[in-house]
Amino acid sequence: MEAGNKNRRYWLLDAVRGSCLISMVLYHAVYDMVVLFGMRLPWFYQSAGYVWQQSICWTFILLSGFCWSLGKKPLQRGCVIFVCGALISMVTVVFMPEQRVLFGILTFLGAAMILMTPLEKLVKRVPPMAGLIGSGMLFGITRNVNRGELGFEQVTLLELPENIPDSYVLEWIGFPSDGFFSTDYFSMLPWFFLYLAGYFLWRWIGEKEVTQRILFWRIPLLSQLGRQTLPIYMVHQPLLMAVFTAAMGGNG
Repeated sequence: MEAGNKNRRYWLLDAVRGSCLISMVLYHAVYDMVVLFGMRLPWFYQSAGYVWQQSICWTFILLSGFCWSLGKKPLQRGCVIFVCGALISMVTVVFMPEQRVLFGILTFLGAAMILMTPLEKLVKRVPPMAGLIGSGMLFGITRNVNRGELGFEQVTLLELPENIPDSYVLEWIGFPSDGFFSTDYFSMLPWFFLYLAGYFLWRWIGEKEVTQRILFWRIPLLSQLGRQTLPIYMVHQPLLMAVFTAAMGGNG
């Protein structure tokens, strides 16, 4: 991210993104080996695998919200990312329906960037600390909305009405119908609140002198890798599939 008038880049943000990207590729590699190629790794379906997966998506979403105020042409970039997410959905629905991706992470991030464009004037009026606390609380309250309740993980606050009608709009918002299935599902609720938390976190600490100094730290390999997140995301799964298919074929 460019650092205002200094025309310098916040390399540490790229490094965080790069490290998260490596974690995501490794996670998807394990996912492919377990789910698609039958490797037995019981821990992957337990807390360790879940925490690993959540650490990746939480970081990407929070970081994207943190960087919203820094990026150039966020509306344009949001549209590009949204289209990339739609492309992944179309390809998986046509060629791998059993592994289809509907409303995946790229679709969400693109939609969040687009939605923030008209909302910016409104959310700018909210004090950063109040916005951070409020959006964090709303994320916690709505974390379980996809499974028909308000609450966070194992804590249930309120059961929501059942029999949600079939509607892509409702599924995009966060209320999937009984027959809905996606291997990568990030609806606007609850995740937009986490995105907002990242936005308010930047407004709270981003301009502080100590933050500015830290963000200019550069970790060469990770910082460079983080600048290529979107293209790597788009190609990593086909490449992993090709490698594993070739390896399994060679061992057969």
